Amino acid sequence: MPSREIPQRSAAKGAKPVSSATKPSGGSSASSPSSSRSKPEGKFRPEAKAKGSRPLQPKGAYAVISRRAADRLRGGHVWVYISDVEKIVAPSDDSRLIAVLDPRGAFLGTALHSAGSQIALRTISAHPIDPAAWTAIFRERMRAAIRLRGDLSGGRSDSCRLVFSEADFLPGLIADKYNDLVVLQALTQGMASAAIQAAFLDVVREEVAPRAVFARSDSRLGESGEVEPASAHDDPLFLGDGDDSGANAASTVFHLNGIGFHYDANSGQKTGAFLDQRENYAAAARFCRGEALDVCTYHGGFALHLARVCGRVTGVDASRAALEVAERNLDLNRDQLTAEVDWVEANAFDLLRDWSSGGRQFDSIVLDPPAFAKSKRAVEGALRGYKELNLRALRMLRPGGVLVACSCSHHVGNEEFTAVVAAAASDARRQVRLLERRGAAGDHPVLLAVPETEYLKCLVCRVE
Repeated sequence: MPSREIPQRSAAKGAKPVSSATKPSGGSSASSPSSSRSKPEGKFRPEAKAKGSRPLQPKGAYAVISRRAADRLRGGHVWVYISDVEKIVAPSDDSRLIAVLDPRGAFLGTALHSAGSQIALRTISAHPIDPAAWTAIFRERMRAAIRLRGDLSGGRSDSCRLVFSEADFLPGLIADKYNDLVVLQALTQGMASAAIQAAFLDVVREEVAPRAVFARSDSRLGESGEVEPASAHDDPLFLGDGDDSGANAASTVFHLNGIGFHYDANSGQKTGAFLDQRENYAAAARFCRGEALDVCTYHGGFALHLARVCGRVTGVDASRAALEVAERNLDLNRDQLTAEVDWVEANAFDLLRDWSSGGRQFDSIVLDPPAFAKSKRAVEGALRGYKELNLRALRMLRPGGVLVACSCSHHVGNEEFTAVVAAAASDARRQVRLLERRGAAGDHPVLLAVPETEYLKCLVCRVE
């Protein structure tokens, strides 16, 4: 599951200006699952049964899943929820490999089992495989994922997502490259095994040759909103061939579209920065002009791109720590920026409410809030939140202004998000034209059978 999981950026009510001049203190299988007539092979083969008798259970770890879940896997999806597991003999080794059977005992594939997660099974093959075979398959899929990225940067970026979980047939694994560092996040127990992480290191050294590789063992919110068990592997750092093991080992400067960003592998959200917005940063800079506002700026991603083309830019975030990094990034890029840039520490809802009521206006506004819907139960509240932000922004835009509206909640689909922006436009009595409908950057591919891999929405709009 991809993941762009972002902690809520809540803060005390009210705006606290932070001047730019004064630094503030402070899987899936590569092939389709087999049909119910497929004959399982290897150690997962069910025993032969006499005519009219119930099938005997296979040897080793296996799970019998509901008909609904079986149909879902046959349709190409790779997840089985715990509520659809009818019987299970859990794996006892750290590979977490398990055979998946339909209610009649027909073999469906091999999966990774996650104890305690709402997503109990994530299929990795339509065939029976053992730990040795899985390690070999993992290596090949890792190489394919890295080579798929090729040069997506156009020569102006040195960072990208190397592995995107289910979309690269490596469910539960995220890997990002920040210049000369690679950051690994294993979101499932199987991906945290010693054999898999050793294979990961071998392939990354061969294909990328980073200075260092870091592993983050954060727990993660699963699709249901329940906490996925943290990785069993807790080593925080794997060094590359160099001997830089001091305080600077975790730090680097990476570039997106020619803009430099400070990065520290020991801090930040998820694997550290929002690589998925790389192409949207560039798109916003193509359309935005004049006085610009970047809401939920984090480390200044949109704001610094807009500062190349706009006259003045204001970045807003509830986190002072994030704005301190944004200020460092501003200093890093001053020689190529034309705009005056200010940072404001504030809760986005409170600030936009005050500014829109007070008549504050801008020519361009970017809204890039955290994920409001971490579960399906949270969708209704998330839609209200998105509408409120967009309504306030639309009221603050001058005629002919540009609105860049983003959502990273995969539970809120494209149609729902577009409808929310349209409803906000109606309430604001503004005519809005959609110029571009965008998603995540090309290094975040979408597996069509797994809609959860398409989570980021970005609407570029002209407001009359």
